[in-house]
Amino acid sequence: MSIRIALVTGGYTAESEVSLKSANFVFQQLDKSKYDVYTILITTEGWFYVGNNGDKYPIDRDDFTLSIAGQTISFDLAFIMLHGSPGEDGRLQGYFDMVGLPYTSCDALTSALTMNKAYTKAVLAGIADLHVANSVQLFESQRRTAVSLVRDALSLPYFVKPNAGGSSIGMTKVKADGELAEAIEKAFNAENTGNQVIVEEFVDGREFSVGIYRKEGELVVLPATEVITEREFFDFEAKYIDGQTKEITPAELTAEQRGRVERIVKAVYKRLNCKGMVRVDFFLERTTDRFYFIEINTIPGQTAQSFIPQQVRAAGMTETAFYGELIDEALRVF
Repeated sequence: MSIRIALVTGGYTAESEVSLKSANFVFQQLDKSKYDVYTILITTEGWFYVGNNGDKYPIDRDDFTLSIAGQTISFDLAFIMLHGSPGEDGRLQGYFDMVGLPYTSCDALTSALTMNKAYTKAVLAGIADLHVANSVQLFESQRRTAVSLVRDALSLPYFVKPNAGGSSIGMTKVKADGELAEAIEKAFNAENTGNQVIVEEFVDGREFSVGIYRKEGELVVLPATEVITEREFFDFEAKYIDGQTKEITPAELTAEQRGRVERIVKAVYKRLNCKGMVRVDFFLERTTDRFYFIEINTIPGQTAQSFIPQQVRAAGMTETAFYGELIDEALRVF
């Protein structure tokens, strides 16, 4: 009998469009001889499955079941492919824990923590060979005094971004003091990002993204990707518009650098009690050869051009096999 999968996508933020693309790619890759896959769309208007005839069938939120033509459909697993809230901030994970449904991502606590960039950096402090940029966390109550707080604590240039956002939405590189106030307002005003802002000092370095997951209880680090962009930084347009970046997988790193980043990524995964696949982003500072933590993504993008699929192929696997391993592991540990 096929394993019944709820492929959960959509969301409440500007990342919903990316979520739909990721879910569509995952759907195409999943082995239909093993899995009976239902794409479940979560929006602010409702949770539902769209049938082949275009009809919408609502999810019963009491137990996350679906009723079609008088038949009640329950699921064996939720494959969460929803970037931003509520799929990446722990809300869905907490709900699935309550209804007893296994899922393919980090748990509610880890998901909620890692959506907060400042708190994540605090938890990761002390990991060997991992460095973090100097930063200031700003709350809504500090909005009026934010500019002076940043000026007093940090040196130009800065990265200003929502403290709980993804896909670089609301992010600005500030090179001149007069640009700071507008950048802070832009970050505060990013939709559904928690009304918090983080400002970090700029790190001049090469940018890398590294995927990691657990297979049969053992951690597997995927080949790193280096991101090279002609833009000021790897922003939303650079990520999702063709031709904006050059991505090299596997990245050109020395054997020592590869070994070091693999140790760091494993330590980050363990320290944050991650589950499923995650992606950790770094700068490698040009003048010091130090790896600086940027952020962790617990629901990484999944299109043919996304980092994780690139890295899966570079490791000699197919996405179909990889997603099957994620499902097997999620069911194994539930």
